[in-house]
Formats: sequence, C-alpha cells, structure tokens
Amino acid sequence: MLLYIHIPFCDSKCFYCSFNSYVDKFHLKKSYMDALYLQLFYELKRFDVKEKEIETVFIGGGTPSTVSAALYKKIFELINPYIADDAEITTEANPNSATRTWIEEMKELGINRISFGVQSFDDKKLKFLNRAHNRDDALRAVKDAADAGIQNISIDLIYATVLDTKELLQEDFRQAFELPINHLSAYALTIEEGTPFEKKPDAALEKLSLTNFVFETIKEKGFTQYEISNFGRYQSRHNLGYWQYKDYIGAGSGAVGCKNGVRYYPSSDLEAYIRDPLHAREEKLTAQEQKEEKLFLGLRSIVGVDEKILSEKELKRAQLLADEKKLVKNGNTFYNLDYLLSDEISLFIIN
Repeated sequence: MLLYIHIPFCDSKCFYCSFNSYVDKFHLKKSYMDALYLQLFYELKRFDVKEKEIETVFIGGGTPSTVSAALYKKIFELINPYIADDAEITTEANPNSATRTWIEEMKELGINRISFGVQSFDDKKLKFLNRAHNRDDALRAVKDAADAGIQNISIDLIYATVLDTKELLQEDFRQAFELPINHLSAYALTIEEGTPFEKKPDAALEKLSLTNFVFETIKEKGFTQYEISNFGRYQSRHNLGYWQYKDYIGAGSGAVGCKNGVRYYPSSDLEAYIRDPLHAREEKLTAQEQKEEKLFLGLRSIVGVDEKILSEKELKRAQLLADEKKLVKNGNTFYNLDYLLSDEISLFIIN
C-alpha cells in the first residue's frame, strides 16, 4: 500500500505546470490540513489499511515546503501506526522555501527522502520557467538536506526548452553531480493545456540528439535509468509501486487514489475540498484499461510486462519484438530496451 498526500500551495505558478496548485490561498493552509486529516482518517478505513502496511509515503504538490512542519504533525500522528518500519517517506520541496529548519523539522516527523524541484542551475532558464528560486537557493537547499541527515536526496531537472543547448545542459549536470544526491529525474518540457506556456508552444523544443545526450550523461555518472525520466543509485520505491500497479491512497485536493481497479478523485476545487474532504468521484477501470495501463507503465520502466496479462495475439506480437531484439524476455516477463520507444511498442502489442 502506498500513500500520496497532495499539498496544493505554491509560492509562484511555473509557466509549464498543470498540477492543482494555488498561489493566492495561503490563508486556507490550516483549514486545508484539517480537511486532509479528516480524509486520511476516512481513507485508512476505506482502504482497510492494517498496522505497518504502508510501504511508502509521498508528499507532493504544489509545494509541500510552503506548509510549516507544525501543520504536518497531526497528519503524521494519524498515519504513523500504519507506516512500515522501513518505509520510504518522501517530500517534494522547492529550494526557496525548504529552509534548514523546515528540513530538520520534517526529518523529525519521519521524512527520509527529499525531492527538490531544482529544474536548472541556470538563472536565466529558471526565470524563463518562472521558478521562484535561483541557482544559489538550490545549492544551499540540497546541502542543507544532506547536512540535516536526509538519507536520500533527489533533484528534478527540465530539458527540451527552447533555451537548452548542449553546453547549458552540460553545466546543469556538472553542477548536479557535485551535489550529494543519489537520484535524479530528468523531464522533457511538455506544453500542457491551461498553462501560460500553452500560449507559447515554441517554449518547448525537444531534439532527439539532446535527449540521448541527457540520458547518456546521467548514466555515465553511475545513475541507472529505471524509467524513462528517472535515474539513480537509489530507486524510488514509491515510483516503483505505481508502475507495479500497487494500490495507493490519494489524499488532498486534486489527488487520485486507486484500489482494486477503482480510482477515487477528491475535489480539485480547494474550497469545495475543505468543505467536504470525504467526497470523491469514482471511476471503475475496465479489465482492458487496467491491462493497457500495466503495459504502458511496465514498458517505460524496469518493471516490464508479465506475459500472463497478454492475449494470445498480444503475446505473439510481444514475442515477435523479442525475436527482433526490441524486447528482452526473462522468465515470463518482457522488458523494454529503449524507453523512448515504449509508447510505440505498447501500441504495437495492443493493436
């Protein structure tokens, strides 16, 4: 069992971000955390969570570091009995709001992994993305986390912006690997509906040569690629849990939970969520939809695809790809060799 907690507050809205987040409703933080507590209390019963059953906790957003550690205390008091002794407990954080004090207080609550939204060490690129921090903030925050004794530190970097050159990315990765990190997520900029970049679609410029450069540069540093965007000497157990299709509780406005093929969507309207945090729209996934999700998730990661979920025709197509060395079969599982082709391979098998 996994647990995701969504914090929908941000210091600023990044031009590419389509996540449910607000920059003008900080006065609702206390009310929101109280509502979150009520939903979590309910979800622990709905998901029939047993003592020590939660393998991973991930606090994402938005920006979790915009909420004081004191407001998380009640949440952790509620969930602590259900968290496994060796659980991975991650929080996302932004460099400008993750102070040394905040990091230390979150560690006291149980956080043992922090994922920083660094995105770049180039101040011009950070401004272009409308990030609220600068290069020095990022360096300070990561070092503070290490000094505070956080075991596992990850950073996110964005590439495929119109500003990116090989030289700029080289400098980003040089700086990244001078830091005490053991995980890195590298995301290609995508233009999402409803974001400021929707009106500037030329902000994104992905070149296969630069994507391959990004992948090879990270791997040369000893970080293994275990999903199309994720690399590390440490592999996030929470990420792997999603791709392995484990059940997960989704708590918070705009979060998503899933149990036995049923998805639960709490309201993405912040005020509506605070008024009624137990209300959630339900979506029953068909067996075919679940299979297709397992296929897409498995082939874009080291999880792979168990042949038992495939129909006879699908199995033949997968075996054909294995014969052509596009896939590798180990035991009963097919593994993808090129994550950049994962969608095409999945569609070929399904169709």
